[in-house]
Amino acid sequence: MPESAAIEKRVVRKITLHLIPLMFALYILAYLDRINVGFAALQMNTDLNLSGTVFGIGSGIFFIGYFLFEIPSNLILHRVGARFWIARIMITWGIVSSAMIFVQGPKSFYWLRFLLGLAEAGFFPGMILYLTYWFPARYLARNVALFMTATAVAGIIGGPLSGALLTLHGFLGLAGWQWLFLLEGIPSVVMGIVVWFLLTDRPDHATWLTAGEKQWLAGQLERETAARPAGEGRNLRQVLGSTRVWGFCAVYFALVVGLYAISLWMPLILRSLSTMSDLAIGLVSTLPYFAACIAMVLIGGHSDRSGERRVHAAWALLTAAGGIALSAFTDRVPAEIACFMIAAVGIWGALGPFWAFSSSFLTGAGAAGGIALINSIGNLGGFTGPALIGILKDHTGNYEAGRLLVAVLLAAGGAWTASIRNR
Repeated sequence: MPESAAIEKRVVRKITLHLIPLMFALYILAYLDRINVGFAALQMNTDLNLSGTVFGIGSGIFFIGYFLFEIPSNLILHRVGARFWIARIMITWGIVSSAMIFVQGPKSFYWLRFLLGLAEAGFFPGMILYLTYWFPARYLARNVALFMTATAVAGIIGGPLSGALLTLHGFLGLAGWQWLFLLEGIPSVVMGIVVWFLLTDRPDHATWLTAGEKQWLAGQLERETAARPAGEGRNLRQVLGSTRVWGFCAVYFALVVGLYAISLWMPLILRSLSTMSDLAIGLVSTLPYFAACIAMVLIGGHSDRSGERRVHAAWALLTAAGGIALSAFTDRVPAEIACFMIAAVGIWGALGPFWAFSSSFLTGAGAAGGIALINSIGNLGGFTGPALIGILKDHTGNYEAGRLLVAVLLAAGGAWTASIRNR
């Protein structure tokens, strides 16, 4: 037994060091290219005369393209391997992201955001699926949280970076928002090439694991697969007929509504409350993401140590609902930031336990299809949330009604999570 424990510790450490830093860097770029439109809007909406409704629909239409190609993309990854498919995804999304400099009005804005969603489809569920190839279940929430902390770090990096790029307004004849899209898209193309050389498809391809370590890992993963319920989650047909999987879709929809309510609208909400510069807004907006980073690691780690997923995710979602609701009743920047910090702790803190919980019922082709289904349906919240906030902003003249609606959806997601049975 001591020898087995030593092998386990060594294997998990090797996998973590070889995979998580690279995946973390890739997801920073993915999330940055997804949300930088929120900072670009500080100039772009005025330059192109885009209304709140147009911006909300355009920023969210990314997820329609994402939805359409999500499941096919993940099934292709499962068949051809992560190295080739993730490289393809990154190169195409980097090109489309940089092409956002050509936006001239609502139609081109809608089309390029839609194409960006098509290009990036499959990246996130592919990464979650990829982690299930490598990590035993008891290590999954922590490593999903470590990987997904990149979304919060992207907010920390993206705010000041985007604010600084906006100051290039007029340089070489380009607007600041055009420089933002151009320079933040190029690194994704470069890292797509890097992925081709560095990412290892499966444990049995890993030259950095010994034969004994591969044998231990294969045995562990096989035992976990055999122990899963036989009635659901082993193929796409079972996934599509599973009420539990559709429940996870609904919960993730609510979670994503809240996530993008913060990521895409926070810069404009802060602008409405102050006369701060673009750079100052970028700097201040990092605070909720700092809180999110800490919460993800602490909540994901505690979920792994306790082996409990459902309650961790449910309480985190309810915390997020409280933070968003409170933010609708303040008109001062410090209080607004504090509320967004509470909401970010809940939203990002729920991600690790949620994905460990939902993927625990899935395996093989069922995992590829099920994870993609949950993510694709859930990410329609990325369209719904921004669009509703934009429409309500144009009709009411403020952001309060939109945020209260988001809070209700998050609270419903928390209650629904609590109702999902463990087995």
